[in-house]
Amino acid sequence: MKKFAVLMSVFLISFMFVLPNSARATIDDAKAMVEKAEAYFQANGKEKTLQELNNPKGEFVKGDLYVFAYDAVGTMVAHPINAKLIGLNNQDVPDVDGKLWRKEAIEKVRQNGSAVVDYKYKNPVSGKVEQKTTFFKKVGDYIFACGTYK
Repeated sequence: MKKFAVLMSVFLISFMFVLPNSARATIDDAKAMVEKAEAYFQANGKEKTLQELNNPKGEFVKGDLYVFAYDAVGTMVAHPINAKLIGLNNQDVPDVDGKLWRKEAIEKVRQNGSAVVDYKYKNPVSGKVEQKTTFFKKVGDYIFACGTYK
C-alpha cells in the first residue's frame, strides 16, 4: 500500500507539471513572452539578452513557445531551438504555401512597431509543419518575436 501511495504521489506531481505545458499557448502568451524579453533587454542590455534568447533551456523557452530575434534588416540574431538559423537572412524564403512571412513581418514592424503574422512552420515539439501565429515587436535595434502553433 505504501508503494502505491508513493507511485500515486509521483504521478500526481508529474501530472501537475505536465498539464499546463500540454495546453496550447495563445497569442497573448506569445506577446507576454516578447514583453518579458523586452524588459530583460532594457535591464540587461544587448549582449546578455541575446545570450539568454539563444539558450534552449533559458527563461524564454516554454514548450513550443520561444522568443527569437532578428536585426533591423531581417538577419536572425537569436533562436533557442535552431542555432543554424543565426546569421541567416531568410526574408525571401517562403513557408510551405509560398508566403514570405518574414518579409511581411519586418515591413509591418517598420510601419507600426509591432505585427501579428500567420504562416506555417515546423513545430519543434510535434516535429510537424503547423499553422503558426507570431507576434513581432521592435525592441531597440532588434525585432523580438514569439509565436503559437495551432
